[in-house]
Amino acid sequence: MIKLHYAARTRSARILWLLEELGLPYELVRGEFVPPATQFFNQATPTGKYPTIEDGDVVMFESGAIVEYILERYGEGRLAPPAGSPDRAAFLQWLHFAESTAFPPVGIVVWLSRYREGSDGEALLADALERARSSFDYLEKQVGDKPFLVGEEFSAADIMMGFTLLAAQAVGALDDRHPKMQAYLQRLLERPALQKVAAQR
Repeated sequence: MIKLHYAARTRSARILWLLEELGLPYELVRGEFVPPATQFFNQATPTGKYPTIEDGDVVMFESGAIVEYILERYGEGRLAPPAGSPDRAAFLQWLHFAESTAFPPVGIVVWLSRYREGSDGEALLADALERARSSFDYLEKQVGDKPFLVGEEFSAADIMMGFTLLAAQAVGALDDRHPKMQAYLQRLLERPALQKVAAQR
């Protein structure tokens, strides 16, 4: 059984959502996120990071890597197009876009608005907000009215992106200039597995 070290309002939500979507058994080890003052890897988990999973001898952090690991080991072909299929490239692109392109400016906004005191970061905050919004501008054009990132089928790429969009919405980076992304996020919020994650406080 996978043991998930989980803290609310962290990327742990991605992994919990994935486990719920796949209907996999898991053990949830709850903790509190501690904002790192001077050092990283300071969370009360085996790796010092959220999320962390333990699966037998395997101990991992990094939400995108964990998503791929769980899909490969336990997915049985669910929530990911198979290797070699026409949709595989788009799946991998959006799976990693969610964290490597869309989330970094959102993370800066979260850091400056929630954890850092003082006004010296106002220009950086404004810049990060605009960079975050530009990522969602791109998504707005590329995804458009498709129900999910890879067309008609929900996939783990939507789990990765869903967390990023929820964080962006919480700090005002997802706004009225992104109506299609707002509608997409609403579709994700209607999924029972995500509703279970949202109930974890």
